[in-house]
Amino acid sequence: MKRNIQPRLTLVGAGPGDPELITLKGLQALLDADIILYDALVNPELLKHVPVGVRKIFVGKRRRAHTYSQDQINALIVDLAFSYGHVVRLKGGDPFVFGRGYEEMHYAESFNIETTYIPGISSSIALAGLQGIPVTHRGVSESFWVITGTTSSGALSRDIEIAAQSSATVIILMGLEKLSEIISLYRKQKKDDIGVAIIQNGSLPTENMAIGTVDTIEEIARQEGIGTPAVIIIGETVKNHKDFPQSLANWKYLLN
Repeated sequence: MKRNIQPRLTLVGAGPGDPELITLKGLQALLDADIILYDALVNPELLKHVPVGVRKIFVGKRRRAHTYSQDQINALIVDLAFSYGHVVRLKGGDPFVFGRGYEEMHYAESFNIETTYIPGISSSIALAGLQGIPVTHRGVSESFWVITGTTSSGALSRDIEIAAQSSATVIILMGLEKLSEIISLYRKQKKDDIGVAIIQNGSLPTENMAIGTVDTIEEIARQEGIGTPAVIIIGETVKNHKDFPQSLANWKYLLN
């Protein structure tokens, strides 16, 4: 007897890396899936919750290494929904924070596929908090900006220059390779002493971190061997980190 297939898509945020930081609703979606499409930043441990026999397809995109283009992923979601039924699209962080999740949902809906969005904990806020860095702090920072470091054209986002003029905490995703350009914008505003933290592989056992100021962070990041994926946090709230005063003193001594 042929199974009655009901095509639907559930877009699930996997959180910042630690597999325990997925939501209960997201976990339930994994248990209910007929097929899974997952990204490069998804912790493989989460796939252990998927029932035996459910197909899992890696569609991750890394810089200069795309398994599928975005158009191909969109088409795949639709094809699999009609072939399998419940497609769970598992994406790192939150799917609506530089995750192109809305594009995928909108495309599926254009084929009258039922869609559901399950938020995830975004690395843009969580990784700072896990290090004891608040993105807002009374009397210090009244707002925070979350900005992509690299636009679709490959250029540095113009919003960073505007944000550098404010007192906001600025969180930059996908910006490590443009760190020098970012630092130059802050130096232009004479903010050499503003705190900066760069967190690589945040919330994971392999987490690596550099902390300093606009004036010192590039050298510190090189010495610490910081690589991607990484989140850059710039603002006075970075100085709330428990190691900030000692880190700053040590590195100023080594750099002089």
